[in-house]
Amino acid sequence: MRRFAQAIAESATLPPGLPAAIARALADAPDRYNVGKASEAAVIARDGDGSIVVADMRWGLIPRWSKQPDTPYTTVTARLERAASSRIFAQAWQQRPCVVAMTGYYKWDRQRRPPWPLFVQRQDGLALLAAGLWEHWEDGQGEQLDSFTVLTAPNTAIPAPLTADGPVFVEATTAMDWLSGAITTPARLQSRATTAPLEAYPVSRAFGDPTRDDYTLLEPVDPDAPKGDGAPAAWDGDGLDEDDA
Repeated sequence: MRRFAQAIAESATLPPGLPAAIARALADAPDRYNVGKASEAAVIARDGDGSIVVADMRWGLIPRWSKQPDTPYTTVTARLERAASSRIFAQAWQQRPCVVAMTGYYKWDRQRRPPWPLFVQRQDGLALLAAGLWEHWEDGQGEQLDSFTVLTAPNTAIPAPLTADGPVFVEATTAMDWLSGAITTPARLQSRATTAPLEAYPVSRAFGDPTRDDYTLLEPVDPDAPKGDGAPAAWDGDGLDEDDA
């Protein structure tokens, strides 16, 4: 997963069980249909005083010890089984869990030739909640940045023909336990992960253009339809899943 959509129309489109204030904050956040690396998204996180808040953060975790507000590594996702012991993610695992609400996410169907993007979402239309980690970075000149990563693991609920691997999805109760620090090991989080029935349908390759950010990116397309002058843009290179890298 390298791109997702976050367009929460109203609190009722979120899974039940989130605190009302958190649900309202997510519904009030800007609609984003093409969140990619270094884009901002609304993230549910535990603040320094222990309170649960919704804040805009940049996708692609920057370790606290990094000298620059970037990294040569791909940090938009982190493998669940390795995150707790990873040099990049270990401190965030211990101190800064987060949850990312998604309308759905884009994933390549590599069984097709040429490969074609699908949009993955819940069948019931509710948002997905993905477990993640966040980090606060700052330098000596006052520059500050909050960033996040999405945890990933094998997930057999992802519909074929897509690879059975993706975000670690949780229901609201588990999300709140994760945010509170009650879940401390990858095995425990994996055992609590729950994915509602999903569906996937083909969308235009136009979401490969990072400047595109509108609801038409979610409209279904026919990959076999004749291509005219308005053929979708070529992918911009950041669409590889972890299993493809």
